[in-house]
Amino acid sequence: MIRIFGDSISGNCLKVKWVGERLGVAHEWIEIDILKGETRTDAFLALNPFGQVPVIQFDDGRTLSQSNAIILHLAEGSDLIPDAAFERAKMFEWMFWEQYSHEPTIAVRRFQKHYLKKSDDAIDADLMAKGRRALGRMEMALISSDFIAGGASLTLADISLLAYTRLAHEGGFDLGEFPAVHAWVARCERELGLPHVHEATHV
Repeated sequence: MIRIFGDSISGNCLKVKWVGERLGVAHEWIEIDILKGETRTDAFLALNPFGQVPVIQFDDGRTLSQSNAIILHLAEGSDLIPDAAFERAKMFEWMFWEQYSHEPTIAVRRFQKHYLKKSDDAIDADLMAKGRRALGRMEMALISSDFIAGGASLTLADISLLAYTRLAHEGGFDLGEFPAVHAWVARCERELGLPHVHEATHV
C-alpha cells in the first residue's frame, strides 16, 4: 500500500487523492499541514528533500514527488491516459501548461487571499490579470469540447486543471465570467464523484 503525504487544502495534493480514489489504488493518506511548517521538518525533508507536498512512498521505501509526475505514474495503463499518441501528447500539453501558467497565478492568488488573508491591494495585481487570461484560454478550449484536451472522456489533464480551477473563487476569480469553464468544472466533479463547487463552499 502506498502512503500519500499531502495537505487537504492543496489542489496539487487533491489531484493525487482523486486519481487514487478513481482508480481504486490502495493507499494511506497522511495529512501534512503546510501552514504549520510541517514540510520543513527534518523528518519530512528526509522523505522529500524538495520540501513539498504531495509525495508518495512505496512499500520498498522509494518516493515520488511532483503532483503531475505522481498522477501519471498512478494512472499508467488506465483510461485516464489516452492510447493514441497525439491525444496523449495533448494531455501532456495541458498538464505542462497547468504547472507553468495556471497554478502559479490562480493557486498563488488563492493562497494569499484565502489563507494568508491579504487584502486585494496587498496582492500583486498581475496575478489576477494572468489568472483571468488562463481561465480565458481554458474557456476557448472548452467551448467546443467537453474535456480540456479535446477528447471525449476525462483525462489527467482535466484532473490536473480541476484542482485549482474549482477553488478559483477563493482567490477572487469569478467563474461566472467563464461559462464553459464553469460547466466543465461541474462535469468533472460528476465524473469524480465530488460535491459541486457551490455546495462545497458551504460545508
